[in-house]
Amino acid sequence: METWRIKRVDWLVSLSVLGSMLMVWLVLTGFDAVFEFLRQLGNVGKNGYTVSNAAVYILVTVPRRMYEMFPNAALIGGLLGLGALASSGELTALRAAGMSRMRIAASAAGVVAVLLVAVVVMGETVGPWGDQQAQAMQLRMKSGNLGLTNGSGLWARDGDRIINARASMLRHEDGHSEVQLADVRVFTLTPDGQLSRFDWAKTAEHVGGQWVLNNVRTTTLDDKGTHSSQSARVLWASHLNPRILEQSLIQPQYLPMRDLHRSMRYLESNGENPGPYAIAFWARALYPFNVLVLVLCAMPFAFGTLRSGGLGKRIFIGMLLAIGWYFLQKAMVSFGTVYGVPPGVANVLPAILLAGLAWLYFRKRV
Repeated sequence: METWRIKRVDWLVSLSVLGSMLMVWLVLTGFDAVFEFLRQLGNVGKNGYTVSNAAVYILVTVPRRMYEMFPNAALIGGLLGLGALASSGELTALRAAGMSRMRIAASAAGVVAVLLVAVVVMGETVGPWGDQQAQAMQLRMKSGNLGLTNGSGLWARDGDRIINARASMLRHEDGHSEVQLADVRVFTLTPDGQLSRFDWAKTAEHVGGQWVLNNVRTTTLDDKGTHSSQSARVLWASHLNPRILEQSLIQPQYLPMRDLHRSMRYLESNGENPGPYAIAFWARALYPFNVLVLVLCAMPFAFGTLRSGGLGKRIFIGMLLAIGWYFLQKAMVSFGTVYGVPPGVANVLPAILLAGLAWLYFRKRV
């Protein structure tokens, strides 16, 4: 029976896969960044947006792009690494020496697992931070009177008022996306810059072409002191453009798990469907599992082809598997959304299906 302690042959497979994977990862991320930079050049000149701003935008989003490209790089790089061993005859020698397909696939997946730890940490820390910086730049470019900060959320100047929303999120109702602001503070100033009124609202939403504040506490200041009042719902004559806000919000798939979990709990506590936040949360939570299953299960299926195929054929196989995996996951998540399947179950089903097929394959060909 084959032992599973690390041997020199495992290092041979791992190093071959590592070199190919890093090369593919760099190429895929580079192409994605270049295409986005060319798109950003079309915004140069708007509200002072410069080429330097476009370059900074790309740089701060590189960690997120690396996170997104890693599964494809791991798959294609793994196929290229095993293909290089097959071309030199080393893969055949390993099989002749009694090394099983499962063991070779596990060696390839092992190096992916090591890198995966760093990728997940990056996707939960540097990646979201970079996206927040990038979206703040986009918001300033699209509207000169709006800004985002990491600690205190959205800031805007609206005539004699300064607006601060500590949190903002997308709501999906009847097939439409709507922006909802939470923990909203409105500071009304006099012409000489003194505070004359302060409004705090639990939420603000754009309904029927106008803004509405919900659960409002108003405090006015005059020569006689301060006066407070409360209202359940108040019309808010603000010039904030909801479409600009919607385009500039951090999309759920770019948020870290802690922010996604917080948004889910907030929506659920208000009786609303967490929808895209729940889908993004489970996609992130199951990201390591899905990547490892994809790499581990896809490697053996290509063994016969790798022995006779060239570089182009291996890349084609990798792309075909990656595209098939992508559409399978999207289809299962969409199916779950339509038929009420929990997002966690919908996200894990493709991996379970692939793992089942791989198990049947390994049973027959060890």
